[in-house]
Amino acid sequence: MAESHTSVLVVGGGPVGLALSCLLSGQGVDHVLVESRPAVSRHPRARGVSARSMEIFRRLGLENAVRAAGLPAEQVSFYRGRDLVDPEYVRTGPAREPGGGGPEHTPSPGLICSQDVLEPLLLRRARELAGPRVRFGTRLLSFLDDGLGVQAVVQERATGRRYRLRADWLVGCDGASSTVRAGAGIAMEGPTGLGRYLSIRFEAPLGQVVADRVSASYFLTVPGRGGFMAVDNDRHWIYQYPLGADPGTAADPGTAADPGTAADVGTAAGPGTAADVGTAAGPGTAVDPGTAVDVADHRFLAGLVRTAAGVPDLDVTVRDTMTWRMDAQLAGSYRRSRVLLAGDAAHVVPPTGGHGMNTGIGDADNLAWKLAAVTAGHAGDALLDTYEAERRPLARQVIDISTANAANRTGYRIDDELLLTAAYRSAAVVPGPQDADRPGVLDPDGCRPGCRPGERVPHVRLTTAGASDVTSTLDLTGPGLTLLTADDDPRWQPHAEAVRRAGIPLALRAVRTASRREAAPGQWAYLLGAEHAGAALLVRPDGHIAWRGVRPADPATLPALVRRVLAAP
Repeated sequence: MAESHTSVLVVGGGPVGLALSCLLSGQGVDHVLVESRPAVSRHPRARGVSARSMEIFRRLGLENAVRAAGLPAEQVSFYRGRDLVDPEYVRTGPAREPGGGGPEHTPSPGLICSQDVLEPLLLRRARELAGPRVRFGTRLLSFLDDGLGVQAVVQERATGRRYRLRADWLVGCDGASSTVRAGAGIAMEGPTGLGRYLSIRFEAPLGQVVADRVSASYFLTVPGRGGFMAVDNDRHWIYQYPLGADPGTAADPGTAADPGTAADVGTAAGPGTAADVGTAAGPGTAVDPGTAVDVADHRFLAGLVRTAAGVPDLDVTVRDTMTWRMDAQLAGSYRRSRVLLAGDAAHVVPPTGGHGMNTGIGDADNLAWKLAAVTAGHAGDALLDTYEAERRPLARQVIDISTANAANRTGYRIDDELLLTAAYRSAAVVPGPQDADRPGVLDPDGCRPGCRPGERVPHVRLTTAGASDVTSTLDLTGPGLTLLTADDDPRWQPHAEAVRRAGIPLALRAVRTASRREAAPGQWAYLLGAEHAGAALLVRPDGHIAWRGVRPADPATLPALVRRVLAAP
């Protein structure tokens, strides 16, 4: 059996695995991605792409392509009515609408872009960067972690050929029914079966029906009726039909997810669990008294769509179906020896809120630079322990928020900026004496940007003389560590050089230069705070601030601090 070697083996080619592949390539990490499916998802599945995910796509050069493929911003509203023709409907926008009068917190607002459209964009970019090392139609058969690396056996589905692949690190991005998680012996914690849904992908001329109330999601207020998700708000749609809770669970179907939401969740597994594509509850599954669903009966399914839409003569063509179960689970650990988990393999988030896939993409962003630093020898293995320390509490908070949304019978609003508020506390962050901890990783009260260690570096709009792709402070960071100063200050140069002489890549960049300034003068100083005037920020490749401080007297101070952040010897 042939054998080869790679630094990182990524298992799973959904949005999280593909994003991780792109990020690893951007960090120069040799890796192989295997995905058992022969092609990307046909079903829209996840749709909500948050502002934080769009910022990550911005770094990958994908923002414009994703935005062009998504729904127009003016359609990102949420409809509530008895059916699609209810004259007494209510239509609301997201929790924080772009241009709503408040401060601009991001250069990359979120949008609705369904997974069947998003995945091909990510796959194309991953293959541009990693070529044939992104392998669809290839599944993981087994792996053995010997503490020094992972010996995996994979198989090509088309040929049946098996080969061994030796990897320094294995990352499971393979969904809620993760083979990697099971092989590592990591258990999931939390409830399952909070609700079950039949997702019907269909074509119908509904665009003309909703022309005066166009939205991203259509919540139907009739109990047990479910809701619609727009794919293009014209002919392509998803109808989510509630099947009730799993037998033996205490969940009340009436309190489960309102399936008209901009559902999210994150890998090929589908919304909230490992989805069964092309099957559903099957004959005999109770939906309403005296009713059973047979997904092979497209005539019956079309009737469900017509009834829910309130258009008895609607021309409906059913394309395919998928059943899914709402779970709220968290892995007991994100790392075991040489094996790490990301996305739905690490956390299964109810789709009520649109945070599951986005949380997984954030996992990939956090993990990629740490794997890069460790495999390059710049960091110690202990840096990878900070991945769980930073991301698992965030996932716990997201699950709790999404579960509360699911129990809200009167509906909820999508918070596009929630994930921008993440503030990490770990050994990869050096807090100052004034940087008090807060109760959670995320701030449900909204985005209150600052320059505190652990937080994402704040967005400040920049203007540049001449052509430039730098329009935000976010564009000044990465791909390695960045020392970000307010102004060009040559006195920081010896400190940056001392870090580089220690073998650690670091860029020295300034917010204001001879050709670049803030669009709103004084904004950066305001965010730094008067007590931190003149301070520089040490920014990690994921855009989070590792340290804030004034210029040390001794240039050797900064290399020691950087080694502390990286857990380097």
